[in-house]
Amino acid sequence: MYKKISILLCISFVLASCTTGTPVPVATSTLQPTATPEPQAWDRDGWNTVWHDEFDGAELDRSNWTFDIGGNGWGNAEWEAYTDKPENVRVEEGMLVITAIEDPSLPAGRPYSSARIKTQGLHSWKYGRIEASIKLPYGQGIWPAFWMLGDNNKGWPAGGEIDILEQIGKEPNTIHATVHAPGYFGGSGVTTSLDVPEGTLKDDFHAYAIEWQENEIRWFFDDQEYFKLTPADVPDAWIFDHEFFIIMNLAVGGRWPGYPDDTTVFPQQMLVDYVRVYQRP
Repeated sequence: MYKKISILLCISFVLASCTTGTPVPVATSTLQPTATPEPQAWDRDGWNTVWHDEFDGAELDRSNWTFDIGGNGWGNAEWEAYTDKPENVRVEEGMLVITAIEDPSLPAGRPYSSARIKTQGLHSWKYGRIEASIKLPYGQGIWPAFWMLGDNNKGWPAGGEIDILEQIGKEPNTIHATVHAPGYFGGSGVTTSLDVPEGTLKDDFHAYAIEWQENEIRWFFDDQEYFKLTPADVPDAWIFDHEFFIIMNLAVGGRWPGYPDDTTVFPQQMLVDYVRVYQRP
């Protein structure tokens, strides 16, 4: 009886390895190692990318940018009216294209149209590396800029302004870096300029950047530092300790650059390959 029961049990449970042979192995799942992310064009050693726009879509990404619209002179007696029309701002072949054109459809006193885009209300940052690759326009009265305004609802100059790049067409081989704040704004902004070889700015893309941290801002042209400011370098309070948003625009005319003349060629284009914001880990 015992023997028969043993045999029956072995027959009934052979799948459970009741026999005295080697146990049937049980399949187990094996975790695969996590693949290393592919390097991206915007990766930068020592920094984390917190925001970027590569302008790879069919049109401007409205989750990144909004527009300033109008022709009120923008405090500088400028001659352009800013629009959101595709003839003034579009994405094409992986680039942002901001175009200034002669525009007879505009009211008297605003003979040109162009564009001014910004991240206000969508994205702003406190500290980091803010960088863009830009090919600049040229010509008397042409005024491209890549800059930031304080996002603290205090207005200008109380909120502060950081000009990462300004260039005026009558100085085609010079770029300017400036900050504005109460006590040093407008013509009294704290500023410097950098001269480069003839044709450099209009013929090729170049990287314009700041590295901004507590009590320090440094400016870079193609990764070469050319200007640094700290609280000791400004004549009044240092207010660059809150969030700022990005602006990119192409102005025509104004008290500083002067106005187009017979030598100025239209259309003029400011081409932007990318804009990126990094912060330290």
